[in-house]
Amino acid sequence: MTVLGEIVGEAARRFGDRAAFVDPDGTPTSYADLDRRSDAVASGLARRGVGAGDVVALRLPSTTPYVIAYVAAAKVGATTAGINPRLAAPEQETLVELAEPALVLTDPAEVRALEADGTPPPPLPEDPDRPVALVFTSGTTGLPKGAVFCDRQLAAVRRIDTADAWDGGGPMLAATQFAHVGFMTKLPWYLATGATQLLLDRWRAGDALWLISQHRMPSIGGVAPQIALMLRAPESHELDFSAVKTIVVGGGASPPALVRQARERFDAAYSIRYSSTESGGCGTGTAFDADDEEALHTVGKPRGGIEVRIDDGEVLLRSPTVMWGYWRDPEATADTLVDGGWLRTGDMGEIDDRGNLRLVGRKKEMYIRGGYNVYPAEVEAVLLDHPAVADVAVVPKPDDVMGELGIALVVPVDATAPPSLEQLRAHAEERLAKYKLPDDLHIVDDLPLTPMQKLDRRALTARFGREG
Repeated sequence: MTVLGEIVGEAARRFGDRAAFVDPDGTPTSYADLDRRSDAVASGLARRGVGAGDVVALRLPSTTPYVIAYVAAAKVGATTAGINPRLAAPEQETLVELAEPALVLTDPAEVRALEADGTPPPPLPEDPDRPVALVFTSGTTGLPKGAVFCDRQLAAVRRIDTADAWDGGGPMLAATQFAHVGFMTKLPWYLATGATQLLLDRWRAGDALWLISQHRMPSIGGVAPQIALMLRAPESHELDFSAVKTIVVGGGASPPALVRQARERFDAAYSIRYSSTESGGCGTGTAFDADDEEALHTVGKPRGGIEVRIDDGEVLLRSPTVMWGYWRDPEATADTLVDGGWLRTGDMGEIDDRGNLRLVGRKKEMYIRGGYNVYPAEVEAVLLDHPAVADVAVVPKPDDVMGELGIALVVPVDATAPPSLEQLRAHAEERLAKYKLPDDLHIVDDLPLTPMQKLDRRALTARFGREG
């Protein structure tokens, strides 16, 4: 039996007619229906010859048919490759080519067409190393790679979050695309909590806030850019968020100013969760009751069963949730998983005397100004504390004398009164070495994000760093 198949069956027995997912049009799918319909689709897959060792690529929106197809593929022993529909068509095609699937589903109607009458395939024998999910990296610095997760990793992710407990869930908002690691590896946990996930056609801050308020959700989840967009939305001042007790923000560090503002606006505790695709979406976290030193300036301590160490400035993680390896890329796997299973994250950081991890930037995003290394994330964290700065990114620009210079791209709080370069440098000079201060300033309306809601540094560098 696969982890997903077993948990879906047990959740159906425990929660029955409770809604597991509610689609954007308001249509609910119960836990019992999820099990029954995924059985039917599994039968349809088997009749088409899809089974163990095959890949099923899902180019589907993040609605219930995606979940049904993912569970069904697991029930027949196939591996699901999620393709983010927000990617451009050529980008999606590149991922399909990498996955080499036996079947590609591009429309929810194709999933429904597989729900033919038939006997569900027999349960598979237990195999912890059976590949279940192929999750593509964001590809912000190059061609995406596929991180492979087996039953072993999915079971470990669930244990970190629930210790095998059942129930305790409530209404939740699905904040990321289902192709994201935050859904692909954590689906067993969501199902075990008995939560009801409410889905959006496309994530928009106002719509998300309305659902959080209307359904009195006890927790807000997402990534830092989504929280920032929520705080800018007028609904954050107009709606009732008294039910919200916690804010859980994944992916990486949150700017101190964002943490402060979110805690105040929602009157809720804020926890930063640092992880990556390759780590299975699990890593470190700040405590909900952390003091400001931990909550504002670190990404917290390792979560249960996770180890962290620093090697030549780079953050390495080791845990049972870390990927099996990259899909059909042994060289990249050997370069990323080292010394008996330690994951090289590409993030630069340090561990303070209280055991909290502090991030200073990405190894590949570092630039060299006058012979000194500069990490954009470190500079951005300081500039974000300026009262006139709503958002900021720092990108390098080639320079004949210094090698590279730093350009600050600033979204101002008030477009009619943007900060000057001199004001930003004066604000930062007490906390940063002079060589880290920005050399130039561009005022922008907003900062581009990747389909995974991460800052698109490649687009910014191409526009401002090379041409600016």
